[in-house]
Amino acid sequence: MKHYLLFLDFSETYEARRPEFRDEHLTKAWAAVDRGELILAGALTDPLDTGVILFKGDNADVVEKFVSEDPYINNGLVRSWRIREWATVVGNEASSIVRPKT
Repeated sequence: MKHYLLFLDFSETYEARRPEFRDEHLTKAWAAVDRGELILAGALTDPLDTGVILFKGDNADVVEKFVSEDPYINNGLVRSWRIREWATVVGNEASSIVRPKT
């Protein structure tokens, strides 16, 4: 399994409009957790301008499906987003564990 990061760049109206769509967003996010696709999610603060979601899967399709259905994205609370594959090497859940030679 590979890891993918989804970066969400929030619009200027994100914080004011978030309550309207939060339950639907969280319902979809927790369903992705239950399917084993979403690992962690949250917002960067000070300033509150970016969301980061960590996914795992065989390819980026799980992330693209989430993006296509996310109410924050579909209702203009996110001005841009990008998916990046993350080559994880340290930690028990890393996709390609690399240990020191010594």
